[in-house]
Amino acid sequence: MIPNHYGIVILAAGSSSRLGEPKQILQYQGRSLIRHITEAALEAVTEVVVVTGANAELIGKELEGLPCRLVFNPDWPEGMSASIKAGIKALQSHAPGVKGAILAVSDQPFVTAATFHALLRIFEEAETGIVASEYGGSLGTPAFFAASYFPSLLQLTGAEGAKKLFARFAADISTHPFPQGSIDIDTQEDYQRLISDR
Repeated sequence: MIPNHYGIVILAAGSSSRLGEPKQILQYQGRSLIRHITEAALEAVTEVVVVTGANAELIGKELEGLPCRLVFNPDWPEGMSASIKAGIKALQSHAPGVKGAILAVSDQPFVTAATFHALLRIFEEAETGIVASEYGGSLGTPAFFAASYFPSLLQLTGAEGAKKLFARFAADISTHPFPQGSIDIDTQEDYQRLISDR
């Protein structure tokens, strides 16, 4: 596996309206959630794009000193699809030869570099174009998409995330069991549960 053959796009543009404060900069085990996921991504690949929106300045400060590429998405209120498109376009522009990309979100605290490595390894071994994380009886992020799926990602609209492609291309998906992927931070209750469990 050659790290510069792949990219990781971290979607961190949301306003965290249900939480009441920017979830990306919540602290867990001495680091913000966005710094944790970005450092994990940089351990796995050389080309990491972080898509910002609502709290771009705060997130930029959190990531100072890291060799990632920050991309501001002015259309972030339109939903997840706009951030996916901004991230994929940036990756295509700066690393046109990548074989594919992992889409990740900033509020899954148990994603590690090993999670990303597993997705890439499965892609190289299984010969499917998509590798999705499996948890809670469904498929989700982090998820890998071969470059051949970039046009489909760029056609998403509104609140649509990559899950729409899981249904459309079900025959071309491999999965990576990731039980802790079901733990994400949407509310204050989620966050309090996270920090009290550790």
